[in-house]
Amino acid sequence: MYRICLFFLTAAGLLSACSPQLSVFNRKLYEEQKWSDDDLKRIQFYLSDDLTIYRFLDEEGGATITSGEIKIVDGRKTEQIYFKSGTPGVFLSRPKEEHFAISFEDKDETHYLTFGPNPKYGGQYMLLASEWDKRSGKVTYAGKKFYTSSAEIPRLLVNLKKVSYNKTEGRTAGGRTVKQ
Repeated sequence: MYRICLFFLTAAGLLSACSPQLSVFNRKLYEEQKWSDDDLKRIQFYLSDDLTIYRFLDEEGGATITSGEIKIVDGRKTEQIYFKSGTPGVFLSRPKEEHFAISFEDKDETHYLTFGPNPKYGGQYMLLASEWDKRSGKVTYAGKKFYTSSAEIPRLLVNLKKVSYNKTEGRTAGGRTVKQ
């Protein structure tokens, strides 16, 4: 029994050691590192929370479906796109100085969500919307207006490995004796 418990504890430790340590991407980290757009394109971003964006198809009169599924909500046709927590994304561009266009789908350059630093949350890069009503907002995705639905306002995460190198030089004292 002891060996079985030890095996499971060891396996759990190895699995947790292999999984990425995701940290919230914030303004302080961005400013300290002074990353260029080319640098940002090499960083793997992740979505912190589940997010659903949707739009009502009947508002636009015969609108076409771009990349989601169609659902009937309260008798209205809607297109929905679901982004799962932990979905990887890539930096595309900077619509404004501190705003990032992050794409979570392998489609054209219009399929992105915009994130920017929020001073109320310590400069964390959070989903930006043209309007907010509590946790629901209006965003532009693939050139169309969508509404958001999320338990929390999604943030950008990165796999941040903090490594510090300390160089220590040492020697052994040889001792000292009294001279007579």
